[in-house]
Amino acid sequence: MTVLKHELRQGRTALFTWTAAIGSLLMLCVFIFPETRGDVDEMGRLFASMGRFTAAFGMDRLDLGTLTGYYCVECGTILGLGGAFFASLAGISALAKEEGDRTAEFLLTHPIARGLVAAEKLAAVLIQLAAMDLAVLALALASMKWIGQPIPWREVLLLHGANGLLQAELAGICFGISAFLRRSSAGIGVGLAAVLYLMNLVSNMTDRARFLKLITPFGYCEGADIVADGRLSAGPVVLGMALACAAVAAACLRYGRKDIL
Repeated sequence: MTVLKHELRQGRTALFTWTAAIGSLLMLCVFIFPETRGDVDEMGRLFASMGRFTAAFGMDRLDLGTLTGYYCVECGTILGLGGAFFASLAGISALAKEEGDRTAEFLLTHPIARGLVAAEKLAAVLIQLAAMDLAVLALALASMKWIGQPIPWREVLLLHGANGLLQAELAGICFGISAFLRRSSAGIGVGLAAVLYLMNLVSNMTDRARFLKLITPFGYCEGADIVADGRLSAGPVVLGMALACAAVAAACLRYGRKDIL
């Protein structure tokens, strides 16, 4: 458990920073909601004139005059992108940073198997993600209570749960990539998350790109789909988790055989 504790201590600043940033932005959006309810008709006409841009964010299928619709559109974007970036950064640096920081020699001289090192590093990443998600969810619920609105429990929990799965998938994929790198590369992690997010926007804008929903984890985090269906789409979730598990397995195999310089 030594590696796990070290990783948690080392990542606590980043965890606090990302949690505070995402949580505070969510609370700010929720606090603004009562002020926007009177402008719903004007907002509806404005969004309707944006064509495919409206469909890209699911605003054509949600009522922004309700807390559920507003939260899925405004807060869902913050939650999705913020969580995805943090998960990708945590995963992409998990294994590669030891070589980049020249600490691999010290770590691997200890009587601990490489497989256990990789497992504890992955556990640390997942624990940090879970801690961030629980804290952000608590802040979001507290802000809804503060403004006196009934909490749409089912939709909120499904949305946050879907984003938790998205973060786990991205963290697993980036963890797999990390084992093949010689140094941590934040650009790869952030770039991957950004590309997958854009793929989901494109899939919303045209039926010809609907197949992208099966590729990007943002597809099963779509707030409009969650509200309409009242559940998550099992197919993309299972496919995404399988891909993440395959990436983790590849990382363990590669890290166990890697020539650490």
